[in-house]
Amino acid sequence: MARFLLLLSFLLVALVFGVSDADSPAEVYWRSVLPNTPMPSVLRDLIYSNEALPAATEESVGSFYFSGKSLRIGSTMTLHFTRATAGASLLPRQVADSIPFSSSKLPNILSRLSIDPSSEMASSIKKTLAECEANAMPGEIKHCATSLESMVDFAMSSLKSRNLRALSTFVSKDTTPNQKYTITGLNKVKASGLMACHAQRYPYAVFRCHTTTSTVYTVSLIGADGSKVIGKVPVHIIDPDHPSEGYRKKRGVVPDNEPIFHILPQDDIIWARV
Repeated sequence: MARFLLLLSFLLVALVFGVSDADSPAEVYWRSVLPNTPMPSVLRDLIYSNEALPAATEESVGSFYFSGKSLRIGSTMTLHFTRATAGASLLPRQVADSIPFSSSKLPNILSRLSIDPSSEMASSIKKTLAECEANAMPGEIKHCATSLESMVDFAMSSLKSRNLRALSTFVSKDTTPNQKYTITGLNKVKASGLMACHAQRYPYAVFRCHTTTSTVYTVSLIGADGSKVIGKVPVHIIDPDHPSEGYRKKRGVVPDNEPIFHILPQDDIIWARV
């Protein structure tokens, strides 16, 4: 089904916009509103699909969390870099907006996307919709973006600026094993405002975005196999009342009200106002 949606996206591009693959509507829109902001390669990959990349698992996602004492040059940690969006693609806004995105429309969504209601993907869809519909935390602005254009609009609106940087974790190899990495460099990201967009498990690319007051670091790592990583590391204080499953998992790493660090998965994006 993902391939059908991707084909539908390309047909829409060709018929409506009459442009080449190199000038997709999403890329054209990005350049028109953020001319000075380079697009992360992970987003460009999603425009043209990434089916060959390894998919995220509960175990690989959990391995990204660690305590502050590990964030220093020379420390080691075991990580497995995978993508929640493996096999998915970013749909043009017109296509994404034509597909229902609501828990109340779940049967219609499953039927329209030919998803077996008893499948793992159906469970992922239900979970994603529930998290997207959950109330924002006090002081937080949130939005689930079903297209790149929607994500860009929300970033500009919530951060009240077009002077933005889109940051992501870079891994030098497309596939890497679950292995030890050593921290070789560490720098704090300078920004006057931040927003995080987390890739969700869904038949097409969906990002759960929210404003954040976290501090973010850029961390350089080298893997046992020689692969190089430039990771983005947000720092959080765990709120015991936060409703998301991700926060519940983090509580097993450090106690409530203590800082926790995590390396941003490859297909998550940090938007920084500069």
